[in-house]
Amino acid sequence: MKIGIIGAGNIGGNLTRRLTALGHDVSVANSRGPHTLTALAEETGATPVPVGEAARGAEIVVVTIPLKAIPDLPSGVLDGAADDVAVIDTGNYYPQQRDGRIAGIEDEGLTESRWTERHLGHPVIKAFNGTYAQDILDRPRPAGDPDRMALPVAGDDEAAKAKVRALIDELGFDTVDAGGIDDSWRQQPDTPVYGLRAGVDDVAKALAQASPERPADFRG
Repeated sequence: MKIGIIGAGNIGGNLTRRLTALGHDVSVANSRGPHTLTALAEETGATPVPVGEAARGAEIVVVTIPLKAIPDLPSGVLDGAADDVAVIDTGNYYPQQRDGRIAGIEDEGLTESRWTERHLGHPVIKAFNGTYAQDILDRPRPAGDPDRMALPVAGDDEAAKAKVRALIDELGFDTVDAGGIDDSWRQQPDTPVYGLRAGVDDVAKALAQASPERPADFRG
């Protein structure tokens, strides 16, 4: 499968490592340019590209950059992707630590991924936002393994969600359907499921226990 990854930090870098190892054709981009991704490309066989080319021909695009950088993405960043492209949003809103205050989230009450969706002009699937980057390398398990971790996955496009869940299964993790993007507050920072290393049942319970009130530490 052709996969584009926008963002080569901890999550983006480790997804590049795993997905290339699984045989996928991965293009990876960051804000500093392809020349800064030479080492990752040599390590993995991924193709470093400018941000505006990362989605070209891709069936899945992973957007894994700081939330405050989403509006700075090039216009039409998803142009040239497959017609049925699934866009994975791994982002989190850290207003005090990194992103500053975002009015759409604070004043309109948008979930982080709904806000991202508006800027991208395309539906997103929220996944990997509460996953420790190192776990992507260290914790894959075969299907049926009692120690297999489960990841929550939210999104409105059922076909795209199914595609993303199948990819996560291939990566060695179970998934739990966390509802639509308007429900994705259940997996935002400081919720019970955020950073949880557990199986399907415990992840489902943690999603059900979440409160819609944004914690003070994650308000601008």
